[in-house]
Amino acid sequence: MEFEFNQDKFKELVLYIAEKSETDPWFGATKLNKLLFYSDFLAYGYFGKPITGAVYQKLEHGPAPKKLLPLRAEMIREGSLGIRRERMLKFSQKRPTALRSPDVAVFDAEELDLVDRIIRLFCDRSASEVSRISHDELCWQLAGEKEEIPYQSVFLSTRPASESHFARGRELAESAGL
Repeated sequence: MEFEFNQDKFKELVLYIAEKSETDPWFGATKLNKLLFYSDFLAYGYFGKPITGAVYQKLEHGPAPKKLLPLRAEMIREGSLGIRRERMLKFSQKRPTALRSPDVAVFDAEELDLVDRIIRLFCDRSASEVSRISHDELCWQLAGEKEEIPYQSVFLSTRPASESHFARGRELAESAGL
């Protein structure tokens, strides 16, 4: 199942995450990739559609949107995004910085709530730690290097399902008329 990629909404999500993460000392390019991934994939899992419809691929350090680098360069040229280089322990961090406020009107309230929860969940974790967590995701494990990660794979897990998982499945099936 493919979704239409909403480039404008993707750019606003990058700005939203960058703005919300400006006080997170661990926030950088790698962490942005993971926050975008979790935002889109968990939105698909909870709401039946991703926030941006971006295509994600498996890379060595975890999932990443295929179009992030060209869109990031475009945002820098437009003057909406900056990249600050900072030292973080022994690493050189590339910190995406929002140079303007995101247009939050492009998001549903439930989308913003989900993104906020994801940002809070990972705010005190380093990029390395967030990458390791993303490597535990079965959807990342099943994809080959630079291969697309299908949204439907968000439902795959090696963890046992709980009753709330089954209840949500019944709810989604009922809303789809199944």
